Amino acid sequence: MIALRPARPEDAAAIAAIYAPHVLTGTATFEVEAPDTRQMRARMTASDGLYPWLVATQGDDGDEDGSGVVAFAYAARFRDRPAYRYAVETTIYVTAATQGQGVGRLLYQALIDTLRAQGFTQAIASIALPNDYSIRLHESVGFRRAGVYREVGYKHAQWIDVGFWQRELQELSGPPVEPRPFVDVGLVRA
Repeated sequence: MIALRPARPEDAAAIAAIYAPHVLTGTATFEVEAPDTRQMRARMTASDGLYPWLVATQGDDGDEDGSGVVAFAYAARFRDRPAYRYAVETTIYVTAATQGQGVGRLLYQALIDTLRAQGFTQAIASIALPNDYSIRLHESVGFRRAGVYREVGYKHAQWIDVGFWQRELQELSGPPVEPRPFVDVGLVRA
């Protein structure tokens, strides 16, 4: 049984554990040192209530320590300039044991529905290439390829391209409204 919910500070250890293998042995992220629980918790709270952090849990959703977390997804500021405030960058990571079971798609769709309800207009995803699994996941929830930066990252003795995928969240017909904080909207599933 998979349940979705907003991430809690107690989930930071589980989120850090899911993320660490990608940092240490993979190329999906360009970080080279895995953040610990404290650092992950700081990242979660840095969203200041505006950007959502969501988790998928397996088993008892009442876990107090985040031990049932099998995936996490979040949105963050796309760029610092004020005109970009309607767009977000999205990220998702799933445990290796859960990959390919539909959990990522379920969680990512909830993130998209939540961002749409908040009033954000565009979601941007960066994907280190090659990564067929991530490309399939993003395209399954409506992202389209928007471009590629060639050989911009160097990790594990190789140069890595980064592709950008974009998903429209709102029809753009006039001036946008200010996005509402996640703390006011909560998790949305359409």
